[in-house]
Amino acid sequence: MKYGFALAILLSSATPAFAQEEPPKAVTVTGSVALVSDYRFRGVSQTDEEMAVQGGLTVTHESGLYAGTWASNLAGWGTFGGANMELDLYAGYKFALGDGAALDVGLTWYMYPGGFQNTDFAEPYAKLSGSLGPVNGLVGIAYAPKQEALGNFSATPQSNGQSEDNLYVWGDLSSGVKGTPVTLKAHLGYSNGNPGLGPNGTSLSPTGEYLDWMLGADLAIPGTPLTLGVAYTDTDISESESAYLLPNFSSTKDGSSIAGSQVVFSVSAAF
Repeated sequence: MKYGFALAILLSSATPAFAQEEPPKAVTVTGSVALVSDYRFRGVSQTDEEMAVQGGLTVTHESGLYAGTWASNLAGWGTFGGANMELDLYAGYKFALGDGAALDVGLTWYMYPGGFQNTDFAEPYAKLSGSLGPVNGLVGIAYAPKQEALGNFSATPQSNGQSEDNLYVWGDLSSGVKGTPVTLKAHLGYSNGNPGLGPNGTSLSPTGEYLDWMLGADLAIPGTPLTLGVAYTDTDISESESAYLLPNFSSTKDGSSIAGSQVVFSVSAAF
């Protein structure tokens, strides 16, 4: 959201000086709210395949520095339960590289209020974005150094309190359909870390190593801030690979894997 000088607009006819275009603001505030049919984090449901309400705010300085917060309700891993909320704090610096490319480096702090102890963890990231014709692309890497929240809390009793790290590498593509308010999008991600439940009922790499992907489309409603979305998401996590996580890795509704294929619907508004 950009703040303007209402008084200058009202008095713009008084003198030529007020008629000049308003200069860009040093600080801008943007945000969004969304309702999704399932909150999928790196391909795995965080809401037991149920709906989630999400929202966030970002404050950006003209220098490229930014900070913000994002939150969503949770239902843990299927029958495991866990925290009922995820609250993320993030900050970083994004700067132009030329020819439309940009580099974004920062850190996300994941918090799980109401969950078990030692659930919070930090994850630095770097993202390189650019465009080629009508196609926008992004490649990113997120590396969470060894932390107790990423330890394997499910395999053996003596593993409690250990620290582990996690690597996530991903790529995104998007392109508008010419002459329509439709944007097509795709995602591919690779996770590598310590397998297990984790103390908050979720895990960055539940089976240690896996791929996740998504194909979808967004429809911007003309004249409104609303966007409707639909996406097909899936992982290569097999039943045998996740067997040691059962029944915690299954939906409480039908027993299906919470990392299986799913069509996710969403409605969001940006401001």
